[in-house]
Amino acid sequence: MPELPEVEVVKKSLINKTKNLIVKAVEIKDGRLRYKIDRKKIKKIIGLKFKKISRRSKYLLFFFDKDIVMLVHLGMTGKFFFVNSKKTKYKTSFYYDINENKDKKHDRIIFNLSKNQKLIYNDIRKFGFIKLIERFNLDQNTHLKHLGPEPLSAKFNMGYFKNYIKGKERTIKSLLMDQKFISGLGNIYVNEILFFSGVRPAKKIKKLKDFEMQKIVKFSKKIIFKAIILGGSSIKDFSSSSGKKGLFQQYFSVYGKKGENCTKVNCVGKIKKIVIANRASFFCDKCQK
Repeated sequence: MPELPEVEVVKKSLINKTKNLIVKAVEIKDGRLRYKIDRKKIKKIIGLKFKKISRRSKYLLFFFDKDIVMLVHLGMTGKFFFVNSKKTKYKTSFYYDINENKDKKHDRIIFNLSKNQKLIYNDIRKFGFIKLIERFNLDQNTHLKHLGPEPLSAKFNMGYFKNYIKGKERTIKSLLMDQKFISGLGNIYVNEILFFSGVRPAKKIKKLKDFEMQKIVKFSKKIIFKAIILGGSSIKDFSSSSGKKGLFQQYFSVYGKKGENCTKVNCVGKIKKIVIANRASFFCDKCQK
């Protein structure tokens, strides 16, 4: 599933490609996504200009004229392709490749744009969704209004952390996965954050010490920032179907490493795997306490 860094890279890669382009037509190949596409609503963007694209948590927000916003969640397998006037097809992030033979059958919505260009929403498993909302209703949108602070924001700090966990009984893994506590973190990055923080995923939050909370805040910011930078460095190469330069996946220290030796200097531990709330959790049995 695309997590915050992947969605941020999609945003960055689309901003310059779509700026000031006008939607000329919308082709709905298959509107049966997580929520069925409202055909009447989505056609309201025909004739409108892309003003900006932003991201909140794992959601993309496309802002158009007339205060209309297209809210997109990529789900498990959602992705955007961009086709320019020369019919060159670009991917918009690093977590998938272009395969023309397989891609076409999973193209769900095609936005025909000015200057003979296209934006294609492709989704194999159809767990993603696209909704149109009015800009002044953004704050009250059910998908957005309960989201916690972004990991890179100043609001996510030690004071916020300590205050939020008062009186709560849960594991640190489930807390970091809770979008109401911190928005945008997914299973992969939570595993990495806890590894570098030296905290076991099953540890109860009431047993966390101040220095452990400080490390979690620090490494949440550091790891997410690094993942965005590594992915972002590949944007110019996204027309390549095979190039995967700069993938953060190459730098995983614990995720998916069951049975391997710990990568920390002077640690003789092994990476173990447990399941918490139906999600795989990887940790070192020595240096994570």
